[in-house]
Amino acid sequence: MSKEIDVRWGWLKFMYIYTIVVAGGIGLGIIVVPKLIRSVFSLPNGDPITFGIAGSVYLSFGLLAILGLRAPLKYVPILLLQLSYKVVWFVGVLLPLLVAGRLPMYAIPIAILWATYVIGDLIAIPFSYVFAKRPDA
Repeated sequence: MSKEIDVRWGWLKFMYIYTIVVAGGIGLGIIVVPKLIRSVFSLPNGDPITFGIAGSVYLSFGLLAILGLRAPLKYVPILLLQLSYKVVWFVGVLLPLLVAGRLPMYAIPIAILWATYVIGDLIAIPFSYVFAKRPDA
């Protein structure tokens, strides 16, 4: 790959740090103090297994994002996965609830938080690098 790629290094590192702090912090909170997290985000009581799975996933994103600080381009798939599942959630979950007029109030701050990730990931991810043809592929 002899062509120069356009990488916004500052944004890329910021998104890893943002993921470490917010996703990792919320994930750790869900696992360690789930009642506090439910209270802070005004979440209804639900299945503790499903809530724990979500916490485990968020904490895993935070932990893997630490590796992204060391090798930003190598760990871009973390940001891609984060971007894709949030977009799928917006289109497949939030939008139908909004159209049906059944969007719960607690979903609004979550949607705002997730929108910051979608926008940040769209800015940070070097798509020219991700979709570039490589001789080893």
